[in-house]
Amino acid sequence: MAPRHNRYKRRLGNRRYRVLFLLSVEGAVTEQQYFNMFNSDDSIIQIECINKKNRSSPKEVLKAIKRCLTKVDLKKDDEAWLIIDKDQWPDEHINELFEWSKEKHNYYFALSNPCFEYWLLLHFEKTTGSLTKSSCSKRLKRYLPDYDKKIPASKFTAENISMAIDRAESQLNTHNVDWPTATGTTVYRLIKHINQARAKYHASS
Repeated sequence: MAPRHNRYKRRLGNRRYRVLFLLSVEGAVTEQQYFNMFNSDDSIIQIECINKKNRSSPKEVLKAIKRCLTKVDLKKDDEAWLIIDKDQWPDEHINELFEWSKEKHNYYFALSNPCFEYWLLLHFEKTTGSLTKSSCSKRLKRYLPDYDKKIPASKFTAENISMAIDRAESQLNTHNVDWPTATGTTVYRLIKHINQARAKYHASS
């Protein structure tokens, strides 16, 4: 029998291997479209979102990355991330993912409360108070009128990505928060890691 193709095989660049960010996300469309924007042919960053076949509970997100990591040899600078929404999931389910993220130096966990759309909204406005999943989507449509789980890459510029990072970080007030128990998101930590990986390469080249 012929060996199965490994879709997470590292794509080699002209100068050195690409730093791999392996992401296990809840959504089948929006999250993958967003993170794929950080991929480019001339970048040293390779971002791969794991396909879970629409199984989106925290436990399934964790199972998906564990399965994938049996086939992928993460190098020292590579990172594996779990990215979920708080939604209705109980804290004990979320804590299981957080505990996994502490097992190795390059395992990480990010959560958006109430949903990933909140992280997208921060690209366009500074928010105050509590938001629901419905209100996040409604406000996001002010800036993306055709938003329906699909997002136009042209709307996410380097400038508003930087603003989203600042807004999310300042809202949490501290780097020691495991995950936001009220409206907030730690997805900005992943984006900062991606930016740092790029900066590290350019500084050494």
